[in-house]
Amino acid sequence: MTRDMSYDAVMARRPEIMKKAVGIDYEIFESGSIAFDYEKMMRETGYSLQEIEEIQGRTGVGNTPVFELRNLTELARKFAPKGKGARIFVKDEAGNPSGSFKARRAATACYHAKKLGYKGVIAATSGNYGAAVASQAAMQGLKCIIVQECYDSRGVGQPEIIEKARACEAYGAEVVQLTVGPELFYTFLVLLEETGYFNASLYSPFGIAGVETLGYELSMEFREREGKYPDVVVITNAGGGNLTGTARGLIKAGATNTQIVGASVSLQGLHMASDTQFNKKSFTTGHTGFGIPFATWPDRSDVPRSAARPLRYIDRYVTMNQGTVFYMTELLAQLEGLERGPAGNTALSAAFKLAQEMDEDQIIVVQETEYTGAGKHINPQLTFAKENGIEVIIGDPADEIPGKNIILPKDPSYIKLQELDLNKTRRSYIRNAADHVKATKATKEDIDFLVEDTKSNAEFVKSVLDELGISY
Repeated sequence: MTRDMSYDAVMARRPEIMKKAVGIDYEIFESGSIAFDYEKMMRETGYSLQEIEEIQGRTGVGNTPVFELRNLTELARKFAPKGKGARIFVKDEAGNPSGSFKARRAATACYHAKKLGYKGVIAATSGNYGAAVASQAAMQGLKCIIVQECYDSRGVGQPEIIEKARACEAYGAEVVQLTVGPELFYTFLVLLEETGYFNASLYSPFGIAGVETLGYELSMEFREREGKYPDVVVITNAGGGNLTGTARGLIKAGATNTQIVGASVSLQGLHMASDTQFNKKSFTTGHTGFGIPFATWPDRSDVPRSAARPLRYIDRYVTMNQGTVFYMTELLAQLEGLERGPAGNTALSAAFKLAQEMDEDQIIVVQETEYTGAGKHINPQLTFAKENGIEVIIGDPADEIPGKNIILPKDPSYIKLQELDLNKTRRSYIRNAADHVKATKATKEDIDFLVEDTKSNAEFVKSVLDELGISY
């Protein structure tokens, strides 16, 4: 019997496809209401943190170096009040096989796929994760397909995305390139169903558990090197997996007092699924177009329940403009001799400014870097922006309008951060969680879950439920 391959029919089969492609029955974690058993889902990986470290070590993943950015610290102190200016460190994840921390996620997913007997893996991503999955699949002897949202309707693709496609192909993966739009997830599901391959999702428990080693490793390094845990760890936030995994690793290491700060590039006003706006942004990841939607509703991802729950762990969320990240990329290269890509430098931009609020004896860590290359370098990115009608100027970043201009700071004193209202984000999340199950009444279990999932308290959750007219 021929299966109905219409869009609606494939989407209706999503739970069935996902269960087969991930090897997890997500229904066993559901309560039938708002709450679900998140920690039980995380335990479903079946691997301890130490086992995951061993799995990653077999393919050369992890044990990346930590650098103290002394020159950037000295520069930050020049713009800080007396006695302020924390020491800035960076964990250099560009040393992983595919050039980013996402090799940690991919190593775990591909190992598990091989262990379960899958012949191949599939991932839907336009970012570094595609190259990471392709690289790890090659090491495990698995077939690999990467589904990539690559072009606008004119057939024009961003230099960074094109480079990542070439990297995937270099590792032997088949790359399915699509134009921006809703067909990405449909194509992903169709391929999973047709091939029977493993869904190497960014947002599965395996993917998030893979990043826990980063937080744990980082904690241990600072405890041994400095005799204490970092005071602040700054994490570039997009889909939330980086922040979630790192925070969980920090907690497992005992660094429970370390403040977790999420950082994203502000692309306010640009819609990520808009064909006309697709090439108006200069960052393919680490921006608010992913950071905000995934924080307010994580379960919009390619698995039934996302293991990336950033609101569970985040203490503070800041944004900066595109020009500031380009500027910090140059400073890192010219002051520290490290040329790295823009994703990690988003967190670095935040750390440079946040360090000026902190005492000199405190430690702030940028928890990852990524490789840079032909399409990821700032020159092709700024050239591409100009070709798409974006004005690139030097001035006050506060005047930047995403999609219209990119403003590089006149000097370091112009670097500024915007503070996001986390309570507003938490309210949006609770509203989306309630709407997801059409809730009219919340149980104590639901309230306890929402408190954990928003890192808030029962009084706050109940106040939002009152606003929504949901009894409890």
